[in-house]
Amino acid sequence: MKKDIHPEYREVVFQDSSSDFKFITRSTMTSSETITMEDGKTYPVIKVEVSSKSHPFYTGKNVLLDTAGRVEKFRTRYQKK
Repeated sequence: MKKDIHPEYREVVFQDSSSDFKFITRSTMTSSETITMEDGKTYPVIKVEVSSKSHPFYTGKNVLLDTAGRVEKFRTRYQKK
C-alpha cells in the first residue's frame, strides 16, 4: 500500500441532534468538535439529524399517510370511462 494517501481510520462519536443519542464507531470522517465519553476518552463528534433512536421506522412511531385520498385519486384517474 502507498503511504500517506489513505484517510485516517479512527474512532469517532456520532451524536443524534434530535434525541441526544451517542454511539462510538470507526470512521474516516473528521470534525473540529470533540466530546469526552463515559470511558474518559476524547473523541471527534459528528452530528447527525436522524439515527435509529429518532427514525420513525425504528421507534414504531410511523406517520400515517392519507391513504383514503390516495385511493380516491387512483380511482378518479383510472376509472372506466
